[in-house]
Amino acid sequence: MNLDIRDILDDWPYEPGQVTARKIRGHDGKDKIQMRLDLGLLQMEATGRPDGLRPHGFESLLDYHEHCLEQHRLHRSGEDDYELDSQACESLRTESVMFYHRYLAEYVLEDFEGVERDTIRNLRLMDFCLRYAKEPLDKYILEQYRPYVLMMRARARSRKALRDGDPKAAMSAVRRGIHEIQALRSFGREGMSDGSGEIAVLQAMAKDIEAQIPVDPIRKLRHALAEAVRQENYEEAAAIRDRINQAVAEKRVRDSQETKPKGA
Repeated sequence: MNLDIRDILDDWPYEPGQVTARKIRGHDGKDKIQMRLDLGLLQMEATGRPDGLRPHGFESLLDYHEHCLEQHRLHRSGEDDYELDSQACESLRTESVMFYHRYLAEYVLEDFEGVERDTIRNLRLMDFCLRYAKEPLDKYILEQYRPYVLMMRARARSRKALRDGDPKAAMSAVRRGIHEIQALRSFGREGMSDGSGEIAVLQAMAKDIEAQIPVDPIRKLRHALAEAVRQENYEEAAAIRDRINQAVAEKRVRDSQETKPKGA
């Protein structure tokens, strides 16, 4: 059997600065995700732990340590003395990199549910190390990446909402992501400034989404009313005010019909 993968790499050129990924069906009949790299490629399982292993019989090392914590709580009536040593934390960080590579590939493949699943999982791992690591360095070493993971989760949620035709939900996801990053207090931060690269990405995304949200006709009329008053065009202002009153009344009628119980 020839183990040289040169032909595969030649058929799939590497593009510097871009994440290139594809989904294939493996010999075991399961989906795999491949990511092209400069010196080769990564192949990951589409679900479970990306390398396909089951540490201690669990889906992931994080799941195993969470199980150990639950057992500790049962036998020690609490968790005050539960700790992760440096070796355990290093192994968990190594596992988190696997999921990082996968959610990058999933984003390119527009598998936004997968991105959300894996970013939530890595945030859970960060929380676990922050809470239970014995050494201060192990508590905070992953925190530098938290803004990025929050950003990717927000991007995935927003892109999914856009795909579903709901730009308002997409905007809400982006704004929530910005708020979460700004509210960070870990790793010596008193909150992320608007100069954060992650926030800048989300703000640019919000600007693009805003153009897709239909303008509220009543708000548009109110802007026109303010402009007419500013220009002292009071006759036009009065006409716009009448249109606003009519639009508000019609909206109340529509809202009452939408909330009216069926059969009433």
